Amino acid sequence: MSLNLRQLKLFEATARLGRLTHAADEQAISQSAASQAIKELESHLGYPLFQRVGRELNMTPAAHDVLPRVIQIIELTDSLKAPEAKSLSGILRIAASVTIANYLLPELVAEFLADHPLVTPDIAIANTYGVIEAVERGQAHLGLIEGPALHRQLAITHWRDDALQVFCAPDHPLASQGRIDADEVATQRWILREDGSGTRLIFDAAVQQIKQQVKVAFALNRQEAIKRSVRAGLGIGCLSRLSIAEEVERGELVVIETPLELSRRLSIVAQPSASTNPLVETFEAFIQRSSSDL
Repeated sequence: MSLNLRQLKLFEATARLGRLTHAADEQAISQSAASQAIKELESHLGYPLFQRVGRELNMTPAAHDVLPRVIQIIELTDSLKAPEAKSLSGILRIAASVTIANYLLPELVAEFLADHPLVTPDIAIANTYGVIEAVERGQAHLGLIEGPALHRQLAITHWRDDALQVFCAPDHPLASQGRIDADEVATQRWILREDGSGTRLIFDAAVQQIKQQVKVAFALNRQEAIKRSVRAGLGIGCLSRLSIAEEVERGELVVIETPLELSRRLSIVAQPSASTNPLVETFEAFIQRSSSDL
């Protein structure tokens, strides 16, 4: 049997959802028919696409390689349905790192929807590694990340510049001092983001640059938990300037100068096929234009 669009859509859905049963439900076919369609597709291609681990299906390296082209075929086919349509519509799936999702994305999406009310946003929040995986698996059209990243298949382009800041509670001994030197960096109790987050990657690289090691009291995946812990006097923290701006203005947190190089680039992550999807292409161009406002 020759390759067909139904098989490709089922493969894309399985890669995105992680389970054949979920993909079958989405495509409105039985699980047995879905399983047979994947087998037929693998037979036609000449290589396996998935390996079963428990109830999950893990993509093979070959599947990772071919998925971007499959997504492009599906999106090009879908674009034929309404060639005369002038209004953008449909679901726009975005995966964003925590700081971006909390402090940049809401206003950007609201402004975009004001011009394109037929678009439905679907936003997922993850750390940098999670965002890249979501785009890689087709779970998101675009990813917005805070950490440095390279990927052999995905397009990663500079979006905005940002900076991390070190901060403490107003009654912390460092608050009146206003800064710490390299030796003091190693003596403090730090409350940081978890491994795998873009914020943590930048912080760890900066500490390595000054040839120091830090004492990590807590590694937390919620910015609010970090800020509350610092306000409680449990240690000093390091987060994006965007995420602590309100607390600093209210006097609840105090910024400390350090010898650490904490500037960073925020980036857009996309499949190479993104340029063939008018909705994705329009949103990416919109947020790129907005970068001058930061």
